[in-house]
Amino acid sequence: MQIQAVETTQLDWTGDALAVGLFEGETDLVGDLAALNEKLDGTIAELIEDYEFTGKSGAVAVTRVGSKSPIRKIILVGLGDSTTITLDTLRTSAATIARTAKQEKVKTLGISLPAVEKADLSAQVMTEGLHLALHQDTRFKSDADEQAAKLETVHLLALGDQPSAIQKAETIVSGVILARELVSAPANEVTPITLAETAQKLASDYGLDLEILEQEDCEKLGMGAYLGVAKASDLPPKFIHLTYKPQGTPRRKLAIVGKGLTFDSGGLNLKPSGSGIETMKMDMGGAGATFGAAKAIAQLKPDVEVHFISAATENMISGHAMHPGDILKASNGKTIEVNNTDAEGRLTLADALVFTEKLEVDAMVDLATLTGACVVALGEEIGGMWSSDDGLAQEFQTASNLAGEKLWQMPLEEKYFEGLKSPIADMKNTGPRAGGSITAALFLKQFIEKTPWVHLDIAGTAWIDKDSGVNSAGATGFPVRTLVNWVLS
Repeated sequence: MQIQAVETTQLDWTGDALAVGLFEGETDLVGDLAALNEKLDGTIAELIEDYEFTGKSGAVAVTRVGSKSPIRKIILVGLGDSTTITLDTLRTSAATIARTAKQEKVKTLGISLPAVEKADLSAQVMTEGLHLALHQDTRFKSDADEQAAKLETVHLLALGDQPSAIQKAETIVSGVILARELVSAPANEVTPITLAETAQKLASDYGLDLEILEQEDCEKLGMGAYLGVAKASDLPPKFIHLTYKPQGTPRRKLAIVGKGLTFDSGGLNLKPSGSGIETMKMDMGGAGATFGAAKAIAQLKPDVEVHFISAATENMISGHAMHPGDILKASNGKTIEVNNTDAEGRLTLADALVFTEKLEVDAMVDLATLTGACVVALGEEIGGMWSSDDGLAQEFQTASNLAGEKLWQMPLEEKYFEGLKSPIADMKNTGPRAGGSITAALFLKQFIEKTPWVHLDIAGTAWIDKDSGVNSAGATGFPVRTLVNWVLS
């Protein structure tokens, strides 16, 4: 699909289908819309009347135009309240238009939406919405229909020429799609070994530095928490460290740490049938987003040094598995009583955070499909955010707003750490049921001494069951766009 921003307006464009955005309550035909309606022999007025179209956000109406018209179909899409329009309104509206155009077997599409902020940003977010909405992962289908009609050309009308913005969007999208495909792939395809191979390919393709610590290396560094999780698997753990370095002196040094559990059985606290165990291939959603961000950032080439880290392994059951009640020692010397082997992600992250802080970065973020408690609290569209630094938290809030990926800052309530105290070790790996996502964040905080830090719990947002916004059902690639925006800020 080729996307181009053009000077051409909705009045002058010709092609298969023209998509026009209308605000809620503003469907009276005036100005250019009236002129377009007249040019199309009253088709728009009839469409509004027939569908009782009000411009409500996400509403769509489609009809064929007369055979003599330079446009074969007209698509109306509702933009909602004009006073609350944002860049994400354009992104999601473009996604809605893309899905509609696909259903209507459109090959050439013109999109007329109001610019928000600058024309280049409008072009960027619309391009993101178009590509992400149309992405379908058919790698494991034997009967994927490669001959189906596909959208070939899209013109973003009245925005002028914006090649750089469109290229930037497509670069970011390539990272989101990598994350989606890593998370969507089954656990017999994405393993700690193949995840390391993905990192090797990224390093080779985009000039990144790569360090992979094998089990012996991790043992020498005292990564007892991470290795405690890994020892039940027949597959070796892979501690992956990719680095992007700009030319010249970097403006900042940052780190992104992604939870990399390529499958989570729950360990000896085995997940029962009906618990979602069959979806636990997605428990490396943090690692997927980390490497997706790496792919995008390496192409965008900011003046920032970025470290991408994942302690990859499986959480399995065997005669070697850690037991409930075992005590593990992390690489900073702190001891952990394992009262639930299904709270394994935080154990792998503990050693990953200690390793990352030793890199002396200016700020770091970890992201993990960590707790069901966060899903209960915030649902499937909002990620949880905890931070030890208010300024860094605001950076992430700004980056997420631009990305259209919602984050909600949650409290680091120190008193809740009481629930993690152990009579025989420095801490337990889980606390009481109440406030479970907060105690998980407090657990991670014990493995960072002074570096400004953000923790993102993406358990609800890494996967969705039905199409929503720019995301098709399945892996979402959340929060690749936010991570890229943060690094570029």
